[in-house]
Amino acid sequence: MIKRVSIGLLVLALSTSCVSKKIYNDLESKFTDLKKENRNLADENTDLLKAKNQLELDRDGLTSDLSKSKAELDKLKADYAAAQNKFKVLQDSYAALEKNSSDALQSNMKKNRDLLDQLDEKGKALALEQERLSKSAQRLQELEDLIAAKEASMKKLKETLSKALNSFEGKGLTVEQKNGKVYVSMENKLLFNSGSWAVGSEGKKAVIEVGKVLGDNPDISVLIEGHTDDDAFTASGPIADNWDLSTKRATAIVAILSENKKISKQNLTAAGRGEFSPLASNSTAEGKAKNRRIEIILTPRLDEISKMLNEIN
Repeated sequence: MIKRVSIGLLVLALSTSCVSKKIYNDLESKFTDLKKENRNLADENTDLLKAKNQLELDRDGLTSDLSKSKAELDKLKADYAAAQNKFKVLQDSYAALEKNSSDALQSNMKKNRDLLDQLDEKGKALALEQERLSKSAQRLQELEDLIAAKEASMKKLKETLSKALNSFEGKGLTVEQKNGKVYVSMENKLLFNSGSWAVGSEGKKAVIEVGKVLGDNPDISVLIEGHTDDDAFTASGPIADNWDLSTKRATAIVAILSENKKISKQNLTAAGRGEFSPLASNSTAEGKAKNRRIEIILTPRLDEISKMLNEIN
């Protein structure tokens, strides 16, 4: 454009070579202004080109950013959809878990109530058992006290008998306490002649002394046992054998004790043991003498003890 203006001015100048100075100066001034305007336009055009290039760069950047943003948005959408799916799964799982937990809780609560009921029943049963055991322990203590009292009374009875029969010591009479009982043993030499069941005078005195003690102890059961050695009974008469002889001798002692009115006949029992419960060997004369005897076995009444045992059991 600048070239076109310059050519035009040159043509004008050549065609009017006779123009005035004033016109020339005006034209030159206009030419200068045009040149200046042309430079300004060129500068503006350069700036516009730069701006255009920058816009294109910005556009390309925005396009890239938009592409990235769209990709990120698509990823976010996909992530959101996946998160929603997971949330839905979690919701379903939680609902199922809540239902199962509720069912399990109800079941456990029922089990706990059942257990509490069972514990309550067991507690009541235990309380009753403890009460029963406490009563049993009390009864057991009473039983032990009663047995101890019986033992003490038997010990006292033995001491009383020993004192009452002191004059017969060394004459085949012994008194001892064992197994909760008192045994008064009298050898036949103190009581009977050989083959006889009649009690001699000295032996009768001893039996009477025993009766006096028994009269003062009405709660004592009395078992009188007759014993012989193993020599067969050969004498003629109403006696069949040693067993028969031992029984008659025991009955003879019962008859003497029965003369004491303070002794209850219900407490007396006569038994013959023959030669079948020896104290010593029958192979010697001394052993045979020990085996030929009367044993008066004194036992405390055990009715009360038996009753207490049944109550405890």
